[in-house]
Amino acid sequence: MNALKTIAIALSCTLFASCMDSGYDEPNLNESPYGNNALTETNVVSIADLKSMYGNTISGNMMEQITDDIQIKGIVTGNDIQGNIYNEVSIDDGTAAFIICIAQGGLYGYLPVGQEILVSLKDLYIGAYGQQGEIGVPYTNASGRTYVSRMSRMLWNQHFKLIGMGGHSVTPIEFDQSKVKDAQYMADNCGRLMVLKGVEIKDADGTAAFAPDDGSVTLVSNCANRAINGFSTSNLVLRTSSYADFANDPMPTGPVDITGIFTRYNNTWQILLRTVDDIKPAISN
Repeated sequence: MNALKTIAIALSCTLFASCMDSGYDEPNLNESPYGNNALTETNVVSIADLKSMYGNTISGNMMEQITDDIQIKGIVTGNDIQGNIYNEVSIDDGTAAFIICIAQGGLYGYLPVGQEILVSLKDLYIGAYGQQGEIGVPYTNASGRTYVSRMSRMLWNQHFKLIGMGGHSVTPIEFDQSKVKDAQYMADNCGRLMVLKGVEIKDADGTAAFAPDDGSVTLVSNCANRAINGFSTSNLVLRTSSYADFANDPMPTGPVDITGIFTRYNNTWQILLRTVDDIKPAISN
C-alpha cells in the first residue's frame, strides 16, 4: 500500500511539473504590453495616399469600411494629456496627418507625443466629421446621424503596434496665414501639428479664461471658440474644451505663437492645444 502511494505521488508530481512547463511561458520583456505585437509591416501606404484613396468619402462627410489589407505608420503628434483632445490621437508620417478615435482615457500614457505606431486598417472605418478625416467605427447620434467615432479599447488593441520606445522629435509646421481660406491647403494639412506665429487672442485681457463654464463665453458642444485678431471666426478659431485642465486659466495677452493640432470643421480651422504650454510669447525676428 505504501509503495502504491509513493508511485501515485511521484506520478502526480511529474504530471504537475509537465503542466507547469507547457502552460506557462517565460514573459517576453522585449514586447510591449500594449497593442498587437504580432502585426508586421506588409502593405503600408502613406497617410497622404490614404486621404487620396478615400477623398470622396472624407470630403462628402461619409463613411466607409476599409476592406483592403492596408496599414499606415506614423508618429503621435497629439493626445489627451491635458484633456483638451478627447478620446483621440493624431498621427503624422511626414506626408499628412490623420485622427484616430479611441474610446479610452489616458491615451498619453502609452501613446506619448513622439511615439511611432503601425496601424492595421482592414475592417476599421474611415470617414469624416466636418470633413476632418477620422478612423474608427460607426456611431449614430440622437438625431439619427451616423459618422465615424470612437472604437473600443479591445478593438484598438488588435489594430495597432508600438514601434520602438518613442522619443521621436516632433516639430510643428508653420501655418501659412496667407492660405487660411485655401481649400486645398486645408484638405492637405488638417489634422497636423502646426504653429500660428505672432498673433493675439481677441478676448485676452489678463483675466478672461480659455473655456470657463460660467456663462462668460458661449460654449458649443462644451467648447469655447476664441477669435484670433486678424482672422474671421468663420475661418479660424482657438477651440478649447471646458473639461481641459487649463480651461479656467487666463488666456495670455500680447503677441503669441500658438501650437496645436489644426483640425477643421467644414471650412473653419480649429486649433486644439495639447497643453497650456502650446502657447508661448511670440519670438521676434
